[in-house]
Amino acid sequence: MEYKKEITILAAVFIVIVSLFFVVKTINEIEQNKFIGQDIIPQNTINVSGRGEVFAVPDVVEITLSVEKENVSLTEAQSKASEAINKAIKFLKDSGVEEKDIKTTGYNIYPRYDYLKEAGQVFRGYVVNQTLNVKIRKTDDIGKILKGVTEAGVNQVGGINFKVDDRESVLREARQKAISDAKEKADKLAKDLGVKIVRLINYSESTDNNYPYPIYRAQSAAANTGGPEPEIPTGENSFVVNVSLTYQIK
Repeated sequence: MEYKKEITILAAVFIVIVSLFFVVKTINEIEQNKFIGQDIIPQNTINVSGRGEVFAVPDVVEITLSVEKENVSLTEAQSKASEAINKAIKFLKDSGVEEKDIKTTGYNIYPRYDYLKEAGQVFRGYVVNQTLNVKIRKTDDIGKILKGVTEAGVNQVGGINFKVDDRESVLREARQKAISDAKEKADKLAKDLGVKIVRLINYSESTDNNYPYPIYRAQSAAANTGGPEPEIPTGENSFVVNVSLTYQIK
């Protein structure tokens, strides 16, 4: 029994010693820039960057429309807000905006107070605010639509955002330009250094999109009745792709 126990202990000690040997050997090889059985071959590389920019005319406009009504009677405030927003929605649909492109994004009710020096906080009435997000696919109609909805009762307009619907295809074109720019730089650099490009070993990219963002502030419906349509130029959207390429050289 004692003999078997001694054998087991010796075997365990032997395994520990062998394990320590290989650990120390591995550490020494790593310190000497080696892996087990194979030298580490340092890679000579060059890194180049490229930039591609594409301009595209927006074909979709997103706008935020709000109706805000105030009255001492909450029921009356809600009624006036609903009447104005319903008129605006009807006008949008009559103008060719599809129902799927009209979305309610907010409906808020809160009391409003005046603060008087002598009387302190004095209740003034209830405010009802309803907000729509609208997508307009006929960008040439934006001026007519803004005029029409304000005449219907919309008294807040903001967040006018011109977009390109097929954004990915434009980015793809910008990416191709950026890669071509980087490849041209890599070829020139390799030639100047007197080296040859072996292969691409790393690629990264980032995008930088600049959107035109005109501001249009609606006045009361009465103030806009009979007035001219506002001019809202769409301009062009700039799509930029920056790439970084790393090549192995020899």
